Amino acid sequence: MITKYEIIETMKMIQEENLDVRTITMGISLRDCCHSDGNLFTNNIYDKICRYAENLVKTGRAIEKEFGIPIINKRISVTPISIVAEACSNYDYTKIALAMERAADNVGVNFIGGYSALVHKGYTNGDKRLIESIPEALSMTSKVCSSVNVATTKSGINMDAVRHMGKVIKAAALRTADNGGMACAKLVVFANVPEDNPFMAGAFHGIGEPECVINVGVSGPGAVHSALKKMGNADFGLMSETIKKTAFKITRMGQLVAQEASKRLNVPFGIVDLSLAPTPAIGDSVAHILEEMGLEKCGTHGTTAALALLNDAVKKGGVMASSYVGGLSGAFIPVSEDAGMIDAVKCGALSLDKLEAMTCVCSVGLDMIVVPGETSEETIAAIIADEMAIGVVNSKTTAVRIIPAPHKKVGDVVEFGGLLGSGPVMPVNQYESRVFVNRGGRIPAPLHSLKN
Repeated sequence: MITKYEIIETMKMIQEENLDVRTITMGISLRDCCHSDGNLFTNNIYDKICRYAENLVKTGRAIEKEFGIPIINKRISVTPISIVAEACSNYDYTKIALAMERAADNVGVNFIGGYSALVHKGYTNGDKRLIESIPEALSMTSKVCSSVNVATTKSGINMDAVRHMGKVIKAAALRTADNGGMACAKLVVFANVPEDNPFMAGAFHGIGEPECVINVGVSGPGAVHSALKKMGNADFGLMSETIKKTAFKITRMGQLVAQEASKRLNVPFGIVDLSLAPTPAIGDSVAHILEEMGLEKCGTHGTTAALALLNDAVKKGGVMASSYVGGLSGAFIPVSEDAGMIDAVKCGALSLDKLEAMTCVCSVGLDMIVVPGETSEETIAAIIADEMAIGVVNSKTTAVRIIPAPHKKVGDVVEFGGLLGSGPVMPVNQYESRVFVNRGGRIPAPLHSLKN
């Protein structure tokens, strides 16, 4: 039973500590939309998205109003387009992206994900066509998001796909040079991608998912930071317990929203993703949580250990509050979306190498990293390869969302606006990885992938 004290406590977290439900994401299967005629196919997916998500935004707003819980985004994810569009030979895939954009506009959602491909062991013809179309598709749309899975623990790393994505990312940045390479902010490269992630840009509706599903992503770095601030000079065991209790409260709110949305939309409830997702708002930063643990600045020695504690405690506390936990679930460290991370980069405390180390223990990877526009596609591919290796060897999801901002140099700041914030341009290693990246082929799976 929820007590009056708990209600008051939750309202305070919402009003003073930036607690919110970051997204309600409706996953929609497009498998029955397949058709060899590309025009019929795009009509099919437009009609189905509009039909299924017709009341998504209205329902989200009603829950917000009734329960007083901010729901920041309403989103849609769909079956990876490279799979369902395979039969449309010689069709311009950018028309599919435009149909997705029109559907998103029609139902009023913030983003739509699933312009995606899964190529961790190799390409089909449809995968090739989709990946080649990504730069143009993302530059022509504002709500369509794209993801490509290039590695898994079971299959190893497809280095041909890694090299290809370096080229695609550079092309996407150049096509949106006027706004800092914005297309790259909607594109993420994965290892071990989850099929039920509600967060963009990596959301898609997996093959093992039902016809339609509701997934919810919660947030609440400000609430965790506030709880730790009250503790004073507590030891790490007490800190962990406090984070666990706070994560439980945050996730329980997400569970309530997920169940209500599921019931009102008559769509199955999928998962709650209990990730701590920061924003550029002051007081809503994962970096500031780490600093509250005793680090002078995020990025100094001890940062990886502090993040490991945070990520573990969030999972332990959150999993007890929801019947189904999934997606990414942990702590995000996107540079441009976190005020504390931005400050740490600007003062030189946080480097790309340190961020890579931190990704070994957090829930995703190198996220919203801005690098100089002159960074070569081979260097970008090598950065992706390093991150994929961390995911493959550690049997975890890792990802790279990197933005080579055209005409920008180290020290410049690129403004993206909204939840995407602003990204300080970070230096990359000046030595070349060209020969390594161009070897191609597949880096074999680690031995522990043979668990059966």
